[in-house]
Amino acid sequence: MRKLFLPKLFLPRTVIILGLVSFLNDAASEMITPLLPIFLTATLGAGPALVGLVEGFAEASASLLKFISGRLADRGWNPKGLVLGGYSLSNTARPLIGLAFGWSAVLLLRFLDRVGKGLRTSPRDALISASTDSHIRGRAFGFHRALDHGGAVLGPLLAFALLGSGIELSHVFLLSIVPGILVILLLWFGLPPSPKTTITQQPMMAFGWSGLDTRLRALILATAGLALATTPEVFLVLWAQARGLEIVWIPLLWAAASAVKMLVALPGGHLSDRYGRLPILLVGWGARILVLIALGITATSEFTIWVLFLAYAASLAFTEGAERALIGDYAPAGEKATAFGVYHMTSGLLALPGAVLFGALWQWFGETVAFHTAAGLTVLSVLVLLLIATGQRKR
Repeated sequence: MRKLFLPKLFLPRTVIILGLVSFLNDAASEMITPLLPIFLTATLGAGPALVGLVEGFAEASASLLKFISGRLADRGWNPKGLVLGGYSLSNTARPLIGLAFGWSAVLLLRFLDRVGKGLRTSPRDALISASTDSHIRGRAFGFHRALDHGGAVLGPLLAFALLGSGIELSHVFLLSIVPGILVILLLWFGLPPSPKTTITQQPMMAFGWSGLDTRLRALILATAGLALATTPEVFLVLWAQARGLEIVWIPLLWAAASAVKMLVALPGGHLSDRYGRLPILLVGWGARILVLIALGITATSEFTIWVLFLAYAASLAFTEGAERALIGDYAPAGEKATAFGVYHMTSGLLALPGAVLFGALWQWFGETVAFHTAAGLTVLSVLVLLLIATGQRKR
């Protein structure tokens, strides 16, 4: 009986190391991210549309690389090398934002940071998927996402402490290099060597959309719609500040949101192992619609600011494990890293027009129109998932 229970308690070393790496990397990243919109607007004089451009371009720029790096991993490139190179680039470029004198320099450095993310994301997810069986895959991805969000709790708290001690905003950015160095050391010495894979003889671009499982295609199309409906969390920072929340509390609010994500991600992944991936997706995405509608209501108190900010964070994290586990479940053998790349690339490419659209709607028509438009597009994405998945079930 004890032997049967042990696999449910423990996860493979690869999953644990990559979880710890994500914890440290997000600690470094989230020292900067919640302060970046304030740095752009208050220090560099950028408007909401430029904030959307910087964030959207940063995410979209890495999207093609997420597909290419996944394809390369499936074609015999060393996944550990791709992961190590991606994290190294991000943790070199990111601290240099503190030296930027204009929004264009921030855009360049965010681009390099996201290029690093593009190199590492698909091979990393494929390593997690390959090291786990289907009955614990949701839990494994939930564990990874929970540690990722745990680092996002630590990062803003470090920023809050540094700002409270009188350190300048730009110096906080520079100090993010410290946990970044720990990321590289842990990967180099802790991550097991990548398993040897058989290199297929298919052409590089032979990956077939029509050959994908219908549920996987439904997920990719729906997440593409969600990316177009994106509400970057940096806009929620501006929303909270506009409602009267003082700047000094922003890192704590961001840390609290990450703590909620950490607490929600693992149960969400575990529930998808038990009840299925699609029901968890529908619950999480439905909750996101309700929160977006509430965010568009102008009359709020300080208490409501915290509640809605944290509720939105929970709706994002609840489905992360289920989304990634579904890809691991239904992606073709030998094409899993590529499938993760398609998933990340599709959502990332639409993040740029989505973020710019949201910022432009905010700047020209007000935040209510922006949030409610995002809610409407999210509804359409849920309908796409339902229609395709239901049609497959009937057939």
